[in-house]
Amino acid sequence: MKFKSLKKAKVAQKSVLVRVDFNVPINQGQVVDDFRIKKTLPLIKYLKRQKVKRIILVSHLGQPKGKKQKQFSLKPIAIYLEQLLKEKIYFFPEKIGSSVLEKKLDGLCQGEICLLENIRYYPEEENNDDKFAQKLANLADIYINEAFSVSHRKSASLVAITKYLPAYPGFLFEEEIKNLNRFLKSKKRPKVIILGGAKAKDKLPLIKNFLSSADYFLVGGVMANTILKARNFEIGKSIYEKEVISEAKSINPQKGKLILPDDFKVLSRGKVESRKLEEIKPADIIFDIGQNSADFYEKIILQAKTIFWNGPMGKIEEPEFSLGTEKIKKAILKNKKDLTVIGGGDTISIFQGRLPKRNNLFFSTGGGATLAYLSGQNLAGVVALMAK
Repeated sequence: MKFKSLKKAKVAQKSVLVRVDFNVPINQGQVVDDFRIKKTLPLIKYLKRQKVKRIILVSHLGQPKGKKQKQFSLKPIAIYLEQLLKEKIYFFPEKIGSSVLEKKLDGLCQGEICLLENIRYYPEEENNDDKFAQKLANLADIYINEAFSVSHRKSASLVAITKYLPAYPGFLFEEEIKNLNRFLKSKKRPKVIILGGAKAKDKLPLIKNFLSSADYFLVGGVMANTILKARNFEIGKSIYEKEVISEAKSINPQKGKLILPDDFKVLSRGKVESRKLEEIKPADIIFDIGQNSADFYEKIILQAKTIFWNGPMGKIEEPEFSLGTEKIKKAILKNKKDLTVIGGGDTISIFQGRLPKRNNLFFSTGGGATLAYLSGQNLAGVVALMAK
């Protein structure tokens, strides 16, 4: 897999449009988790050192579905980025393609940075519209994709735009590809894949892709509920994903390879109870794996040589349902000889901003994109850069 090298590109005195992923949680106008924002800083600082004419940042936030909605405005992100970089970040909410926006861009001084308003305010973005992509491309001389985390989407700012500008992957983008490929190619065994949380639709293809190469799949959360339901186990009133029950039934790994919890922490008529799988009652709601399952998962993780983790084992916002997730986290940190990739916002948030730095431990900014890549799918945003 080869891309043009950004470091070989002549970017001095060029207007550079950078597609970033600033889709981060915001509460009352304040950024709650800045992991994705901070991961873009090395590229931004590099471009400034290269004396580019201007940097135009493009991102989305949430799912406004092609309509302007105040709660999805990127203005709080611009303010936060200003604090991180300790320089003025211009926020331009003007319409893409308008003369007003073009005049504001022309008014920027050497190396200044601006952030455009939410790209998903435009229905043309998610439709991968060529004319819209051309309007976006007219704002700059060079395009950089630093948003691997959304590169499984076929959107105008990720795909169609590469038809109209010299296109390069950013440093984070290349770092993502490099580390995911390390995981894919690793021959170190045991290879363990830990899947929790929801979005079984995105995670079941991953299981299928690794049926022959992974030694263990450790499953929890809504993922486990869904597979248990597909196998006709009682899960009470627990959340599961009905639309993938048929697909879940079709997964038949070797005996002992796909490991489901055999005990749980449940909420039963308002009380937290411990239950074995065969003891689950119709009124129970599963909110975490139990002590026995957590201990067994820990044992496997400590022996692993290659690990991928996406999704918590339970409802981690409630302390009484965080046991399984905390057990896995501590086991991964204790096993310092393994190659580990951790992806998904909910999973990374478990570390509460204190991300350990090890050469063999990689925190991916991608959720769906990481799952799709490891499932063997071609990502539209990746393919678009390869074609250039």
